[in-house]
Amino acid sequence: MCGITGFLDEAGQDEEQLRALVNRMAQTLVHRGPDAGGAWVDAASGVALGHRRLAVLDLSEHGHQPMLSACGNFCLVYNGEIYNHRTLRRELEALGHRFRGHGDTEVLVAAIRQWGVREALPRLVGMFAFAVWDRRRQILTLARDRIGIKPLYYGWQRGGFLFGSELKSLKAHPKFCGEIDHHAAALFLRHNYIPAPHSIYRGIRKLPPGTMLSVAAGAPAAVEPEIWWSLRGAIEEGARRPFAGPPEEAIGELDRILREAVASEMEADVPLGAFLSGGIDSSTVVAMMQAQSSRPVKTFTAAFEEANYNEADWARAVAEHLGAEHTELHVTAAEAREQIPSLCASYDEPFADSSQIPTLLLAKLTRRHVTVSLSGDGGDELFCGYDRYFYLGKLWRRVAWCPARLRQAGARLARAAANVNPSSAAAGRLRTLAEFLSPNSAGEFYRRFNAHWRDPAQVLLHGESAEIRPADPRLETELPKALEEMMFWDARVYLPDDLLVKLDRASMAVGLEARVPLLDHRVVEFAWTLPLSLKVREGQTKWVLRRVLERYIPRAWMERPKMGFAVPLDAWLRGPLRAWAEDLLDERRLRREAFFRPEPIRQKWEQHLSGRCNWQYLLWDVLVLQTWLEANRD
Repeated sequence: MCGITGFLDEAGQDEEQLRALVNRMAQTLVHRGPDAGGAWVDAASGVALGHRRLAVLDLSEHGHQPMLSACGNFCLVYNGEIYNHRTLRRELEALGHRFRGHGDTEVLVAAIRQWGVREALPRLVGMFAFAVWDRRRQILTLARDRIGIKPLYYGWQRGGFLFGSELKSLKAHPKFCGEIDHHAAALFLRHNYIPAPHSIYRGIRKLPPGTMLSVAAGAPAAVEPEIWWSLRGAIEEGARRPFAGPPEEAIGELDRILREAVASEMEADVPLGAFLSGGIDSSTVVAMMQAQSSRPVKTFTAAFEEANYNEADWARAVAEHLGAEHTELHVTAAEAREQIPSLCASYDEPFADSSQIPTLLLAKLTRRHVTVSLSGDGGDELFCGYDRYFYLGKLWRRVAWCPARLRQAGARLARAAANVNPSSAAAGRLRTLAEFLSPNSAGEFYRRFNAHWRDPAQVLLHGESAEIRPADPRLETELPKALEEMMFWDARVYLPDDLLVKLDRASMAVGLEARVPLLDHRVVEFAWTLPLSLKVREGQTKWVLRRVLERYIPRAWMERPKMGFAVPLDAWLRGPLRAWAEDLLDERRLRREAFFRPEPIRQKWEQHLSGRCNWQYLLWDVLVLQTWLEANRD
């Protein structure tokens, strides 16, 4: 795991100046790669590539980056792991390639040399973000893995093309502008994260999952990502070739595919372990690790003071049953709150998933013992695990019977009535009714109501109504069942732009590599061949995954309420965080800084403090954005 950065600028600049600049950019990513760093420049073309290395495979100098191909034409900087590198190595050796080390970077650059980027990408199994410079064709190509596990930002700034694993590396370039994108701020308040391709800065974008982008030296700035894999395509292929066997056969096949994915992700030349919450997903990963290991697997969990947020007893029981070597971090509320000031530095742009706090603490604990940790992320999105799917699906069915034309007419009438006296309590209810009636599909209904600030323009002085649909229609699809529509949205947007961002930044902040075997693309593609009846069955969510786990641990241990990896924000905001929040939400300050409209924020703050309402998530969004603005005021 590593950090990558670089730029493509005017040709003919001084080589040492380019090298010093890209080294300065790479140095901002030293937490991602504390073991080594490197830079490569082609001054005649204006290209510079920087790298920070966390050595995981082939700890020798043969894994050093930037890495040139054997022919000298391609130069690669790469972040991630290619889990099928041994298979690819044998195939490339049969074609005449020779290798010095045993790592995956050599294999990746050889695959690019042999097949080209576009043809090499579908052959890769793994998580990755990389940049490769083609010296002969004078083209810089960026690419990102199918699911969006590893991050990659890019953009044109004052005539220069910049890229990097994190925004802080782009900010180290003198051409970086740093102008806030107010539409992205509105999206943040709606979702509590900024969905791709947007970033908080105007002109800087996230490369969407499963895409690549090629920029030619001297080319104009208008370049668009090219899709090389899409979740939409995987879903459509699953619909064309659905799994048609009996349930027991589906359970067995899922078991086999998951075991292969877990086994491939256990390869490392450094100590390895796993996060274990005791839930279905992480327990499945650990069970399969232990089943394929000759030694006890090292597992890690965070134990909280508050009983409603503590899964440690379940995790300990699973670890003992499986024979794992288990370590607990006992977290006090004070320790968790102490992480808040460092969040802006770790996440670069506003990010308000409050479980980022315990995730960062758990990563710090885990890094004391291992360099690589497997995680159970992805099970809810693939196997229908969220309770909100059923709650919002039930609400959607209440309006879906009515033809869309009549619903839209009702929504227009409700909005018109609300505008008669817009500040009244009745107007608020009428606006909610209009939102309830206006969606055209279950997916749109889910996106509208599974949100925080549903109308960010009411909160931001320079805001606008944030779009609800993904920015690229080529990546969308329509599914026959409401639950599948909701799962698709979460897997397409929420998973890569919230959950995987949280995992990547928290783990990389401490130089820990986190791997997610449930998101091996072979698991994802198989999951979308399964009928919904195998995911929700006998009153249970994730039915087929539960039956797989039942092969390793007793069923009774799975029959417990679902718990999120969260912190008690509602109580903290009324108690130990109250003074901190009050300062950030002070009405005079909000008016002076002229970013937010104070009235709706103060109203929710006062309602929250009184205990009449629980606005913890909406208030946390504003507090995070305020904290980020304060840290980035320059």
